[in-house]
Order: sequence, then C-alpha cells, then structure tokens
Amino acid sequence: MKKRKLGGTGLDVSVLSFGASSLGSVFRETDDAEAIRAVHAALDSGINYIDVSPYYGQTKAETVLGRALKNIPRDRYLLSTKAGRYGADEFDFSARRIRQSLEESFGRLHTDYADILFLHDIEFVPADIILEEAVPTLRELKREGKIRNYGICGLPLPLFGKLLPQIDADAIISYCHYSLNDTSLLGLLPLLESRDVGLVNASPLSMGLLSLRGTPDWHPASSELKAACRRAAEHCASRGENIAKLAVQFSTANERIPTTLVSTASPDNIRDNARWTEEPMDSALLREVLDILEPVLDLTWTSGRPEYNEGIKV
Repeated sequence: MKKRKLGGTGLDVSVLSFGASSLGSVFRETDDAEAIRAVHAALDSGINYIDVSPYYGQTKAETVLGRALKNIPRDRYLLSTKAGRYGADEFDFSARRIRQSLEESFGRLHTDYADILFLHDIEFVPADIILEEAVPTLRELKREGKIRNYGICGLPLPLFGKLLPQIDADAIISYCHYSLNDTSLLGLLPLLESRDVGLVNASPLSMGLLSLRGTPDWHPASSELKAACRRAAEHCASRGENIAKLAVQFSTANERIPTTLVSTASPDNIRDNARWTEEPMDSALLREVLDILEPVLDLTWTSGRPEYNEGIKV
C-alpha cells in the first residue's frame, strides 16, 4: 500500500489506516476473535498505522487490540493511543492522569512506547488545562522516550485554528471533515503545512452517514444531512456500487491528506477497504454523488464548548 509522510513526525504512514474503535463494540456487538483477525488482515493488507483509545469500549478496544498485536513484531506497525477522555462525560487532562493512563494503555497494548499520544476530544474542556498542564506533560513524556510524538484531536475545526498556534503539536486527528459530504478540512491544510503538523483524517463514511444502513439514533447530524447522504448511497446502489468504496477512494486520493482512518471489526471489510485504495475511482459516479451532496456540502454539527464551534455550518 502507498505510504505518505506524516508531517514532521518522521513516520511514513499507509494512506489507509486502522481505527480500532470498532474493537470496543462501539458501533455493534463484536466477536473478539473476529476482531483480532481484522487487525491481522489490516496488517497483511499493507496498513501500518493503528489508532486506539482507552475511551473506546471503556478499555475494551485497547485490550482486544493488545491481544491481536501481542505476537506481532513492534517494528511492523505504528501505534497511537489517546489520553484525557474516559467516558461520555468523563474528562481528565491532569498530568497525573495522563501519565497513569499511558502506563495503563501500555499494559493493555503490550508495548513500552507509543508512536503518537493524542489528547482526546479536547473541545470539551477549557483551553487553560490543555495549554498549561496537558501539553507540557506530553513534552515531558516525549523527552523520556515514552512517546515519539504527540498531538490533539477533536471534532470542531476552529479548535485547531485556535490552539495549534499556541502549542508545538506533532500531529492532529480530525474526523468527519474530509469526506464526500464535507471537505472543510481543506481550509485547515495551510496552517498544518506551515507548521509541519501531521494530519490523520478519520471517518471517511462520516460516522455511518454514507451508508445504506442508515445512521444510529445517537448520530448528531441534521435530518437534512442524513437524508442527502442516504440519497447518495441509494444512487450508488442503483449503479451497482457501494458508496463506501467511493468514499474511501475519495478520502485517500488526496496527496495532501497523509492517512485516513477506517474502523471495522470485520476482516473482509478491512480487506475490501485496502483493495479499494488501489483501484481506479469511477469519476463519473463521483461527479453524480457530489452533485447530490452539494446542497449539504460542509454541513456539520456542534461538539463541546461554544468557543470552538464559532462559524461552523450546521
């Protein structure tokens, strides 16, 4: 699989990467043995970067991933995990908890270092704790060799515009902002590139919006956005195509997007996703789908504190 440089981290990441949230039964009940096979299938398909968090399934995702990786040579994959979010409304970005969380993650993942440690969903807490305590703790962990790089993640794009100029992050994770229905992440690229910040793009299916299955009840998108995405999925199906294929190809095709995270606990699904990145995109179908989605292009939803959601399209 093709690889791209992740900003100034020194890491070469596969254009498609493996998001391990599904291993925590976040989206559906999963079979652990099948989930472990999915991790192995991802590696065998050329994926070399895996992301996880203790928040996913209340540590289940890390536990299952650790079982999958236990006998895999550590130099065969790049690994990121997160700290700071541990439940739907449970956040702790204190220095003590970040250090404790990382050690707990090491135990579950059977490793003694992380290639990247991200602060998880920081839009839910005041900036002061991130700038004055959390980021300095990450700097110390990097100096100690426990992590090779560090960064931040969250949903609202204004979050990165406000905080990145104030910190020396190596990478970020942004999700649901570079996909068929939302390309607003492109507006952040000049800032990222000027600071040599690595970009991990996540959720090319917009957390299930781009699917025939429909979205779960908890999905925060508007009914207008859900309906348009459903029409696009149905149009692809009428042409004998899976919108997931087009979505993955679209998100991984942009050379300025180093890697795109997809999450699944199915070996067949991850093999399909990997294969799609090597196949040519149907340009005519892409134009048709983008036309269907044009009225809702870049519509999103709020997350976290008001100051991080200023000016977004909802």
